[in-house]
Amino acid sequence: MSAYGLAMRHFPPRRIVCLTEETVETLYLLGEQDRIVGVSGYAVRPPQVRREKPRVSAFVSADIPKILALEPDLVLAFSDLQAGIVADLVRAGIDVHVFNQRDIAGILTMIRTLGALVDAAGRAEDLAKSFERRLVAIAATPRPSPRPKVYFEEWDDPLISGIGWVSELIEIAGGADAFPELRHRQAAKERIVSAEAVREAAPDVILASWCGKKVVPARIRQREGWSKIPAVRDDRIVEIKSPIILQPGPAALTEGLDAIVSALWG
Repeated sequence: MSAYGLAMRHFPPRRIVCLTEETVETLYLLGEQDRIVGVSGYAVRPPQVRREKPRVSAFVSADIPKILALEPDLVLAFSDLQAGIVADLVRAGIDVHVFNQRDIAGILTMIRTLGALVDAAGRAEDLAKSFERRLVAIAATPRPSPRPKVYFEEWDDPLISGIGWVSELIEIAGGADAFPELRHRQAAKERIVSAEAVREAAPDVILASWCGKKVVPARIRQREGWSKIPAVRDDRIVEIKSPIILQPGPAALTEGLDAIVSALWG
């Protein structure tokens, strides 16, 4: 590698672009936000990110020229869903790290890995351990029996049940996932459920987060045959905002989990 090439590679990276929101929040929590030079349009945590950092991407699309103009040392991406963006960046000679966390263990590993990437491994370990202690404490909280059965709806057409970390958080909060067998299926299309299956599951609580659009409880209540579902009958349909539950990062382990606890026991 030439002297020029060596000069262009920095450790820890000085200029980072985050294509999803969970890495943005984690870097802020680690005190490493000054390294961020570009973020996803969905990044809202912490609130100041909206005014501090330029927006360079949606979720499955990105402004590649804008990213390249920022001269990043590293771009952080998430999963196969961003494979097209990643391929374009790699062809342009940009270093990219793709995370693929789909459960709580993966979220904690992401935090530790990201800490190592920015030479903040100690702080990342402390942060991850603080989340682990919080999860253990909430899971150990005495709750009445039996556990309420919970159907989490990630999308309304078709009906898509919750991904791995959501299912785990429901259990930590003291609930029982109505479709626990689907939690390890990464792709949304693999977690499609029928309206009849939900009726048969008879959840006590319906939690809904329609991946970026507002939940309309009236539409859920109006589905054929759903009036007899306990959650519908007892008016226990609760929206959980997408930014705090559908991003596999700190928000899900804090405000997202708290929202589930509140919906089940508040």
